[in-house]
Amino acid sequence: MEVIQILREVSNKIYENVKDLAGTEHAAGDFGRGAGGDISRNIDIIAEKTVLDYLREINFKCIVLGEECGRVELSENPKGYIIMDAIDGSANAVRGIPFFCSALAFATENKLSSITDGVITNLANGEMYWASKNKGSFFNEERIKVHNSDPVYKIVGINTSGATIELMKRLHPIFENHNHTRHFGANALEMALFARGLFDVFIDFRNKIRIQDIAAGYLIVKEAGGLLLDADLNPLDADLSYETRVSFIAAANKKILDEIMSQIS
Repeated sequence: MEVIQILREVSNKIYENVKDLAGTEHAAGDFGRGAGGDISRNIDIIAEKTVLDYLREINFKCIVLGEECGRVELSENPKGYIIMDAIDGSANAVRGIPFFCSALAFATENKLSSITDGVITNLANGEMYWASKNKGSFFNEERIKVHNSDPVYKIVGINTSGATIELMKRLHPIFENHNHTRHFGANALEMALFARGLFDVFIDFRNKIRIQDIAAGYLIVKEAGGLLLDADLNPLDADLSYETRVSFIAAANKKILDEIMSQIS
């Protein structure tokens, strides 16, 4: 079985196991802080267990890097890394806001740039975004591309949750000049929407994003033709460490990238 098939299959299993939990008393709970630093909720634990159980069942030789469970070595001779945020948007999931997802990626080495496969599944409805390196990005079974023409409405996704005063001042022209700013509370799913052409740019300059949050979206955005750069406008790359935090901007093309950066540089 190809890696992308494994990721898609287990993503479907996550959806089946958590789709009725969101917004219920069984979604929450406090299981302490996971490896990523956030409080682990019951819905997080169920989703991660779904992945680990399936990978063990099919004897997939890998190292899992999970948001909650941390590093789990499933083989002494791994083929690579499964980078897992089994529930991205946990706050939305616990409260019942229908915008949360699973995000799974496979990397052959300890770098974002070695990711070969990624899957993001909207756990509110089961819709799936997926990509394999050099094979394009897909929404369910439809090929997707970033929006690359002049939009009727320019949509700017921007994550400012927990941003500093200094960063908010720097970003202020975006809010002043672009009325259509959006943030829904699940970075991975927002990156997928960008790859599908529903956003024109997506910005997160907080230097808080973990590798698990961005790994699957990294490949899906790139395979959809998007530009994905760090805060210094270099091609985004990073190691897969739990200490790693990144800032990034995803843009549909250089024109909109230059337009946005001219306002916030």
